[in-house]
Amino acid sequence: MDYYYSTISPPCHSAILLAKKLGITLNLKKTNVHDPVERDALAKINPQHTIPTLVDDGHVVWESYAIVLYLVEKYATDDTLYPKDPKVRSVVNQRLFFDIGTLYKNIIANIGVLLKKEQPSDEAKQKLKQAIDLLEQFVSERSYAAADHLTVADLCLIGTVKSLSWMQFDLEPYPAIRAWVDRVAAEIPGYEEFRKEVEAATLAYIATRQ
Repeated sequence: MDYYYSTISPPCHSAILLAKKLGITLNLKKTNVHDPVERDALAKINPQHTIPTLVDDGHVVWESYAIVLYLVEKYATDDTLYPKDPKVRSVVNQRLFFDIGTLYKNIIANIGVLLKKEQPSDEAKQKLKQAIDLLEQFVSERSYAAADHLTVADLCLIGTVKSLSWMQFDLEPYPAIRAWVDRVAAEIPGYEEFRKEVEAATLAYIATRQ
């Protein structure tokens, strides 16, 4: 399976972490969508030329959570990571939508301003705080984001939370989130090595924007 991605892109991390958990191999293809040649090559596979993009035996999937759900439904040996029970699955889905539509959206809004060497507005910072407060509530109510065990919601959310390092956001006031991160990380084979690679690439990228 070819997986077109960027090391520094949090949405790209979700499928990589899922693959590690499932024990499946992705043929990782680092892709710079800002490079016209690489973008045009990707556009031949994915007309939106966005990353991540997965190609599995000729079947093309893009959008990070569509990829994650495809992989878990095809390759997982049971439904632990994406429970079939409608009520449990609805919570998993809600957390995924919360991630992409609220938490990640507000993190990116703040990071985008900082990369322009400007300061986010008070409103932007408040929206981000409200989103993080909600996640703190979610992982205070149960051991994991959507259930009492690891699900794809955790594998997607952890990359988003880790992206707070881009803006040096202090998670000290959020003990439940910090404990949850440690709990999830411990369940993913090779996670620490992966994070070191991501953090090194992120720091290198930020340095080019200074």
